[in-house]
Amino acid sequence: MENFFKLKENGTTASTEITAGLTTFFAMSYIIVVNPQILSQTGMPWGGVFLATIIAAIIGTLVMGLFANVPYAQAAGMGLNAFFTYTVCFGLGFSWQQTLCMVFLCGVINIIITVTKIRKMIIESIPPMLQNAIGGGIGIFVAYVGMLNVDLIKFTPDEATTDHAVGATPGLATLNNPTLWLFLIGLLLAVVFTVLKVKAGMLLTIVITAIIGIPMGQTSMANSISIGDTFAQLPQTFGVIFTGDGFPSLFSDPAKIPLVLVTIFAFSMSDTFDTLGTFIGTGRRTGIFSDEDMKNMENGSGFSSKLDRALFADSIATSIGAICGTSNTTTYVESSAGIAAGGRTGLTSVVVAICFALSAFLSPVISAVPSAATAGVLVIVGCMMAASLKEIDWSDISIAIPAFFASVFMAFSYSISYGIAGGFITYCIVKVCKKEAKDVHPIIWIVSVLFILNFILLAVL
Repeated sequence: MENFFKLKENGTTASTEITAGLTTFFAMSYIIVVNPQILSQTGMPWGGVFLATIIAAIIGTLVMGLFANVPYAQAAGMGLNAFFTYTVCFGLGFSWQQTLCMVFLCGVINIIITVTKIRKMIIESIPPMLQNAIGGGIGIFVAYVGMLNVDLIKFTPDEATTDHAVGATPGLATLNNPTLWLFLIGLLLAVVFTVLKVKAGMLLTIVITAIIGIPMGQTSMANSISIGDTFAQLPQTFGVIFTGDGFPSLFSDPAKIPLVLVTIFAFSMSDTFDTLGTFIGTGRRTGIFSDEDMKNMENGSGFSSKLDRALFADSIATSIGAICGTSNTTTYVESSAGIAAGGRTGLTSVVVAICFALSAFLSPVISAVPSAATAGVLVIVGCMMAASLKEIDWSDISIAIPAFFASVFMAFSYSISYGIAGGFITYCIVKVCKKEAKDVHPIIWIVSVLFILNFILLAVL
């Protein structure tokens, strides 16, 4: 184990990695229940999606741990599953089988741009200022996710009734319900354990908070899941993209092919930049992707660096997930919770994969851990990650504008990729205003144009 994962070389121990793996798993385990809830609205069998989510997470996370040796976990991405259901299936009228085919093709595109080094070239083109902004922005985003998971921030619609998205006034929720009380207890524990540097403090916070939640009615196994029913439904989703309802159906109408291509493009842009943002934001600051590793990536060929291998591991996960029967599988920003707990190698990922495997049989226990037990951890992890914002010269407005959009706007838009888009586009605008357009890397220009095109296409769909 020591030689395979290089624990001493990475300044960690087996016990630390196990703790980190458990921390990451509990921080992201909500997806096991939430993903089937969202995708089943399209007509997909709940049990089939439940197992597909777990299988895709196990395979993707194991590849990340054993091949790339980095502490990242993968699972069906939040946001992407909502896009799958509400935009593609409900809005555009595609069947869930057809949409799975598009997710599969998105994964193939990700594999191609990874193998051909396009992803690597994008990373190399991002200036240090924007890398720090993305890292700090992900910290703000993670903390925001934690707050939204317990409805600490409420949104009052500007219109009483509507059949479309409307503006809303944000505000602090009234602290008058057990979920928020439990969240505050967890947040307090996370603050105390972090400041006092208590070993395994993040995991202890989750466990203690979940236990406290039992008498409060927040931690409950009332909604148990029959494992027999889930296995019986898996054949309905597994490999469905290769049946008549899959690819043959998707391309049966020539008039819809342009819309299919636009949708695949939208899936791919979001998936690609969510992952790049997570790796840049968490890996560079913690040293998981060291300066030496970055040099190996720039100068080497094949899979000469950990980042090369991590990007490849992420790229194959989406296609695997689509075959199993779930939406885009991506690297989880909640991996930052395990990294904050000391995770530095692929052993952390292996532990997460084992937990996912066990969750198929222990789903009532795993799903019993309430979001209130993990939300406080995410808020404190976000605080820790925001430290990279100090590297930015905020007194220079030409730096502050793109840095703001790449960081704060990331949380406002509830999207890592949209935050990166805002940073890239405003960076180009600022450079043009300063007559320094030639200093902008060509890839930043290309990606910015693609993001603008993506926004236009989504607006007219």
